[in-house]
Amino acid sequence: MPTNPQRHVSFDRLHNFRDLGGYPAVDGRVVAWGRLYRSDSLGKLHGDDARADRERFLALGIRTVVDLRYPWEIAKRGRVPERDGLGYHNLSIEHRPYDQAALGPDVDVEPFLTEKYVEVALDGVKEIRGALDVLAAPGGPAVFHCASGKDRTGIIAALVLTLLGVEDEVIVADFALTGLATERLVADWYTWVPPGRELTWPGYGQAPAGLMRGFLAWAEAEYGSLRGYAEAQLGVDDALVAALRAQYLVAAE
Repeated sequence: MPTNPQRHVSFDRLHNFRDLGGYPAVDGRVVAWGRLYRSDSLGKLHGDDARADRERFLALGIRTVVDLRYPWEIAKRGRVPERDGLGYHNLSIEHRPYDQAALGPDVDVEPFLTEKYVEVALDGVKEIRGALDVLAAPGGPAVFHCASGKDRTGIIAALVLTLLGVEDEVIVADFALTGLATERLVADWYTWVPPGRELTWPGYGQAPAGLMRGFLAWAEAEYGSLRGYAEAQLGVDDALVAALRAQYLVAAE
């Protein structure tokens, strides 16, 4: 456990790397610090100018990486640098690509992305379950990520925290923390596009609390809860839940 736990882990090129530790969970326990992280693309750790970031990443002792992006995203922008003892798993949970940056200003963030989250939750059942299985397996600290660490990453974070017994409003608050990285994520977008292309959607990189509330409300309406969705659609059972809790929960101090 880190000596001085911090939610946001400071990097130069990673903008949305966060520790999921400290959240109150089931039976008076809490999510352990330094065991489970969420992030934007770890492909940003490549290059001479990312040397300091690579050292910071190595210092976390992470043993498992779950990359939620499409294979074509990885081919274009890279994956986490390889090293001995690091398990890498590409599980692309989104099946219908779309270009958020090209959306028009009339597209409302919350209803539009809530619908996309539902789409991913129903299309990506196999890969989502695979991500949960990887995260539940014994081993060292783990991180899961997509491109910005917001949407696909937010869905997996909500599921894992739900299965750990974290309350919905805490899950919503964790999701909304991406808002602190929005400005840097927008700037990052411009480093990857041809000169002259403009970002036309004002909602790009935003993570309003109402978006995650909308996704949780959908799960409650259709399955009774997000845990109900996980059981009905993903086949999550008591054994998987117990494995996740054994991996990531500790007694509260």
